[in-house]
Amino acid sequence: MSITFFQKTSYALKIIFSMTQSVSKPIEIPKEKIKNVKFSEIDVLGSKEEKNQRKIDLQRAATLGAQSKTNIKIYFVDDQGKRHRVVATVWATTENNVSFKGEVMVPIKSIYQVGFF
Repeated sequence: MSITFFQKTSYALKIIFSMTQSVSKPIEIPKEKIKNVKFSEIDVLGSKEEKNQRKIDLQRAATLGAQSKTNIKIYFVDDQGKRHRVVATVWATTENNVSFKGEVMVPIKSIYQVGFF
């Protein structure tokens, strides 16, 4: 089943509204549970600058993971607009995903923030 432009736009607005209206902290999730999370096809970031910064931060996270096994905080949104946070070592980033140990992946489009200790 394909998604129409209207459905994508409506869904993106729902996620953005949810993120801006939510004052609650992200839900901490163990990386092993990420496999049970469903993700949207829509990018949670709107501006080109935010997307470029996310890319830079994820590349830095992958470098730190490869060199020193440093844990990073990854903040992401599920398909319902709920915020999550995972603390783990980033093994790699691809064009579309961030990879953790155990073949666990988060789509880059779902990540809204990267935190360094």
